[in-house]
Amino acid sequence: MLDNDTSHVRQSVTVLGATGSIGTSTLDVLARHPERYRVHALTACTRREALRDQCLTHCPAVAVLAHEHDAAWLRDELGRAGLATEVRSGEGALQDVAGASEVDVVMAAIVGAAGLLPTLAAVRAGKRVLLANKEALVMSGALFMDEVERHGAVLLPIDSEHNAIYQCLPPGHRGGLGRFGVSQLLLTASGGPFRGWDAVRLQAVTPEQACAHPNWAMGRKISVDSATLMNKGLELIEACWLFDARPEQIQVVVHPQSVIHSMVAYSDGSVIAQLGNPDMRTPIAYGLAWPERIAAGVEHLDLFSVARLDFEAPDETAFPCLRLAREAMAAGGTAPALLNAANEVAVEAFLAGGVGFTQIPDVIEAVMHTCDVKAADELDVILAEDARARRVAVRHLAR
Repeated sequence: MLDNDTSHVRQSVTVLGATGSIGTSTLDVLARHPERYRVHALTACTRREALRDQCLTHCPAVAVLAHEHDAAWLRDELGRAGLATEVRSGEGALQDVAGASEVDVVMAAIVGAAGLLPTLAAVRAGKRVLLANKEALVMSGALFMDEVERHGAVLLPIDSEHNAIYQCLPPGHRGGLGRFGVSQLLLTASGGPFRGWDAVRLQAVTPEQACAHPNWAMGRKISVDSATLMNKGLELIEACWLFDARPEQIQVVVHPQSVIHSMVAYSDGSVIAQLGNPDMRTPIAYGLAWPERIAAGVEHLDLFSVARLDFEAPDETAFPCLRLAREAMAAGGTAPALLNAANEVAVEAFLAGGVGFTQIPDVIEAVMHTCDVKAADELDVILAEDARARRVAVRHLAR
């Protein structure tokens, strides 16, 4: 269907985590198609100035911040600008806008475990959920996918790798990859800024270096995860749940050019890949318009400029986080939630200068060895184990 088609009913969109890199890219795509989309709600944690500017541009019906003192400030700012946006605060408001009856599409782009409850609220309201928050699936994979099925939500992955796999798989792939002749999912990784470094050299890495990704513009936490390869480990866990795959069916392939976003290998010897410039607006536009295609503001890939495509195996000795993630998925239950919680604490400490880069996996491994794995079939248990893992990680850092 042509991009200038005006026969669509405008869809109402909520952006959870609007001021982050995915949120701002989503708003860029939405602004290119005002005939198709309108913004219902925008949310942020503490970046009130950025949220104010977004509200002034996109005029949402509702804006949500984490704390009431920030919400009061935003309320005053928007009121003086003559904007009728309702400003709310807190976790309850976040879940309300995710599941609001006026909303058709929810972009779930809150980073970390904080995104789990509002994303689940959107799923339970039967929305089209564009999942950019991988931690929701990492923490509660079986429970989350059961809720998607139970409430008839449409779940579309937005991480570039999972979005690529989604595009390369046949429709209706749930129920085991073997039914569709799929032999392997090839999850690509850029290798981050320290590809080829050994463990000794990694000991001197600074937060500024870790946040300088060679190909992608991302937030600080995700940039560090990419540098440690934990991001790829979390994506491996997420892929298992999204595509009903076993860990051994997923191979991580380091591809430094970041133009092949992932591949699917079939039993007849075919390998189907999705290529494009490293710009998150492509998967965002795919999720917004699926099953159609709309302009995303992204230039077509110039293969002559790329010139070559390189591939190599990940170094799990220098970057053990990928191994730890695979072990957590194999252990099952609450193990992935423990892994994720410990990683969030360790990365926060690293960014604050309280722990070295190579100590991040040490903290994670200590938590995983300390905390027993429990069944992850109840949300209260998952949240309690997340909190326990954070306490153990803090104690480990204090020592």
